[in-house]
Amino acid sequence: MKPFIAFLAVTFAVVSALFAGCTQQAAVLDRETMYQVSTFNALSQGVYDGSESFRELKNHGDTGIGTLNALDGELIVVDGQPYQMKADGSVVPVNEDGTTPFAIVTYFDSDLTGRVTDLTGLPQLMASVNASMANKNVMYAIKSHGHFDHVRVRSVPAQPKPYPVLAEAVKGQAVFDLDDVDGTIVGVWFPDYMAGVNVAGFHFHFIADDHTKGGHLLDCSAGELAYAIDETGNFSMALPGDDAFGRADIGKTNETAIGIIER
Repeated sequence: MKPFIAFLAVTFAVVSALFAGCTQQAAVLDRETMYQVSTFNALSQGVYDGSESFRELKNHGDTGIGTLNALDGELIVVDGQPYQMKADGSVVPVNEDGTTPFAIVTYFDSDLTGRVTDLTGLPQLMASVNASMANKNVMYAIKSHGHFDHVRVRSVPAQPKPYPVLAEAVKGQAVFDLDDVDGTIVGVWFPDYMAGVNVAGFHFHFIADDHTKGGHLLDCSAGELAYAIDETGNFSMALPGDDAFGRADIGKTNETAIGIIER
């Protein structure tokens, strides 16, 4: 019996080690995955009903951006906490029972860092970050915290049904100019071949340190600004299961509309 017991012990040890190894690999994979709810093309066509709770979303990342049910404001996730940046300029923590029709999150691990001085506008920041990204065929999350001389942000009010397309909805946006403010920029970058799934290129949101102001980032300036980049090679997406998504014409990307929406 003793050899048999010894065999069982060795077998259990090997199986346990293999299981632990698989679990560790899965954990690493989760941290190197960009997780997204729905597609940008669906959002652009007015698919605004929330399809995933923030309770679930928080299981997939601690940093990200997006929007809320009925397109009610801008979403930013910082240090694991989602915040709603409303069209009246206020910011509130998001209830876990709330839902999102479109969001992108990841567990942020800095792979690259950079710095830009005499920042006069958002295009300058994008150019600096772009130059730091050697692989243009993967996704990136970007995070930057610092003091800003000026920040321009926007937010969009909740939309009534029947929902308008996004290019029409943003015509009712509220724009806010913030001066002499400390805060955090969170953004994502997607390669050209993923256009429609997300916005090809950059998409940034901003939140002030006091969590009272923020929104979709339109422009910014700063004396000096450091940033960190998380290169992410894996992608996971949860598609809505409702009729609105099923009926949406999301096969083509309207580049003109994206220009209106993003800038």
